[in-house]
Amino acid sequence: MDSKLVPLNPEAVMVMRKITPDILICSVPFKRFGLINVGGRGTIVRMQNGSLAVFSPVALTDAVRNSVREMGEVKYITALDNEHHIFLDPWHKEFPSAKILGPEELAPKRKKQGKELPFAYLFKESEPSPRPTGIDEDFDREFECEYAYGHANKEVVVLHRPSKTMIQADFLWNLPAHEQMSKSGESGTHGFLTRMFAAIQTTSGSAIWQKRLLWYAIAAQNRDAFNKSCARIDAWDFDRIIPCHGDVIETGGKGIFRKVMEWHLNAAKKQQ
Repeated sequence: MDSKLVPLNPEAVMVMRKITPDILICSVPFKRFGLINVGGRGTIVRMQNGSLAVFSPVALTDAVRNSVREMGEVKYITALDNEHHIFLDPWHKEFPSAKILGPEELAPKRKKQGKELPFAYLFKESEPSPRPTGIDEDFDREFECEYAYGHANKEVVVLHRPSKTMIQADFLWNLPAHEQMSKSGESGTHGFLTRMFAAIQTTSGSAIWQKRLLWYAIAAQNRDAFNKSCARIDAWDFDRIIPCHGDVIETGGKGIFRKVMEWHLNAAKKQQ
């Protein structure tokens, strides 16, 4: 693991916090390109049947392992896009019976890396939304998933219905990463490049730069598909947003989502 990106001592710098009695977030320092403080985050949800669903897992420290075992049995481990998969291996080793989920492009990517995993379910472009995932009845009863393959990183966006929480990876950012960097010795605004990137990947104010980045770069290759994904997500009932990068949006998430994705939502209406 590249120590310029991932801290060597995740146990010491991780912030673990229950944002509801059934949702644990694990926030860690993370440096994009080894230079920009964007943070990282894994989310663990205890389902109504007591099983655990893990999204974008981070380092499996002793504290995380103990907390997870106190919460329940891990049944699902999901990489929410093509980038958030580097810790799948230790989680699979620790919980070998858990179903591994991810976007369809991730399986050949890991095979090429010599790190094949037994994926139980792959989200595919050929299976149109909205739809039950087909993972199993328990998962489908509690979660709604949108495979936003129009995004460059092939995002799987998840709604946890009982808590009205959207869980996602790179679909929407909320920098600066105050919580994630809080135990690292550096702030979420440390350094010129970090401040510049945070100004782009923020949801504050008009969020104009994040809008431009999404429209002209991230979704540019398949903007129609991304627009439709945004429209389907807009129909969800959510208030909280848990991003992988930046602070959790504890409330008012639907309005922030609509602000950041305004151009795509408007375009989707015109496509109808």
